[in-house]
Parts: sequence; structure tokens; C-alpha cells
Amino acid sequence: MIIDINVKNKDIKYPIIVERNSLNKVNNYFNLDRKVLIVTDTGIPNEYINTVKEKCKEPFIFTVKQGEESKNFDNYKNMLEYMVKKTFTRTDCVIAIGGGVVGDLSGFVASSYMRGIDFYNIPTTLLSQVDSSIGGKCAIDFNGVKNNIGAFKNPNGVLIDPNVLKTLDDRQISAGMAEVIKMSITSNKALFNFIEQSKDLNHDLEYIITETLKIKANVVSIDPFENDLRKVLNFGHTIGHAIEALSNGSLLHGECVSIGMTYMVSDEIKDEVKYSLRKYNLPVSITNLNKEEVINLIKLDKKASGNDITIVYVSKIGSFEFKKIKVDELKEYLK
Repeated sequence: MIIDINVKNKDIKYPIIVERNSLNKVNNYFNLDRKVLIVTDTGIPNEYINTVKEKCKEPFIFTVKQGEESKNFDNYKNMLEYMVKKTFTRTDCVIAIGGGVVGDLSGFVASSYMRGIDFYNIPTTLLSQVDSSIGGKCAIDFNGVKNNIGAFKNPNGVLIDPNVLKTLDDRQISAGMAEVIKMSITSNKALFNFIEQSKDLNHDLEYIITETLKIKANVVSIDPFENDLRKVLNFGHTIGHAIEALSNGSLLHGECVSIGMTYMVSDEIKDEVKYSLRKYNLPVSITNLNKEEVINLIKLDKKASGNDITIVYVSKIGSFEFKKIKVDELKEYLK
């Protein structure tokens, strides 16, 4: 299936290919007849990297250490230096093969090298397939704050091959399901019910990925630069990002979003939301949460404006509302 992102009046248009075994046909979808910087990390199986490499006319591979800590200025600078050394031009391209970290870092490099070159994304985690691989957000972390230096760089194409998920461990699959559940809670009650009732995730995964992508594709097509509707995708992230920073790598991004969502739903649906999250082995609480540290980190969050912040709150499954509150008022939600 091909899902098209098409932002009217913004000249933003690219395909999302969702197809099993599509990795082996990557050159059918992407223009690889040029220099290609393949960016990946130490956790990506060589078979995926080599499959793409063999389809490129002139491939170069840049590998970073697996983990959020790789989204830093040093790697950003090193990648740019490597591209200069290999004489990349404005007609060449970057391909990300990996999860959200690789996609964010690669997109940011592609956005700034020679004021922007082509960028393709091949997400290999469930979380990046349904979320970070589309929409154009790319960034690095700075001074302990997540994603606070970055740009909008929409990919020229995204290729999603569900077969690559076979090498993921159960925890990574669960972390990806947090983003799936997030979007279903705010935007698609039928999908939420389907996920809640699913008896065979592996069998249902391609359908779940496709339906989740349709939600995000619709949102980013309407609001590509997060001026209004796109803020709905931050559901669970305001508190979740702070928890992630405080966890020092002990919690995955999806696990932090899972916890963050539980503070932003009404009592009426809280038990049902927690049931679905627990079904996919996701945490729904954290012990000894330091509210002051969470609030201080949120004040540095890019979503904050002065002492105000807009949160996404869900009273009923399949709907949401934006609430503009003072950052300090979040203490009430953290009870």
C-alpha cells in the first residue's frame, strides 16, 4: 500500500510505502543512482544495510552507536565532515536505516548540508515506522533537553517493510505500540478497540501500522509545521519527555510516552487506557516521581511558551481537546 503525504500550497508531497519485502526492492521506490550516505547504528542487522547498499550506485556507510545519546552535536558534525570529505553534492542523498535516533540525526544533516539535499527514511523499529519516520521533524538533543535543536525536513520517501520487525525484541515492539495506542486514543476509537481485542499482534501488525499511519498522515498533511492540529501528536509527550530525560536511558521513549498518557486522560477512561497499555507490557506509572524536576524540564520543552504550555487531554476515546495552562499547573495532573 502507498499512503501519500500531500500538503496543499506547501509543495510537500511524498509517498509512504507499506509493503512486506519492500526492502529488497528499495531502488524501485528511491533514486539511488548517485552518491548515497547510508546512516545506521550498531544495532541494525547487517543484512538490512547490505540489501540497501547493493542497490546503490555509490554507497557510503556512516554508523553511530545505538541509543538516544547518539543524537548529539559531535555526530552531527562528524557526518557533515564525512560528506564533505567524500565530496557529496546537492544532487546526492541521505538514507536513514534505523529507528528514531538515526532518522532524526540523518534528517537534520540532510536539512542543513548545502542547504538541503534529498532524504529517504527506512525505519526499522515499530515506533519509528508509525511515528517519527513521517512528518519531517528532525533534531538532536542539547544540554540534556530532547529534540531542542532541529528543523523540519520532509523525506522524499519512506519505506516501511514490516518484515524487518522480526529482529526486534519484545520490549521494542511494546515501545512502538505505545505510539500506536496514543494515536488511536485521540483519533480512532475503532482502532483502539481493535488493538485492545487483538489476539495475535504479529498477524495484525501490518493492518495496525497502516491504520496508524493514516492517522498521522492526515494530521501532518493538514498541519505540516505544528501550528495547530499537529499538536495532538504530543499526547503523552509533555510529561513523557521529562520522564525520559530523568530516566537516564533506563526507559525507552515509548515507555515514557505510555506513562505520560496516563496523566492526561479522564478518570472515566483511565482504567481502560491502562488495561490496553499493560496488555502490551507497557508501564503505566513510575515510582518516586519528582514533580519539581519534571516541571523544571518541561519549562525548557520546545512546546512551552513562556510559562504557558498547551497540553493534549482526552476525556473519551477517539476524541481530544487542547488545554492551555500554566506549566506549574501540571503539578495537579501529576497527582
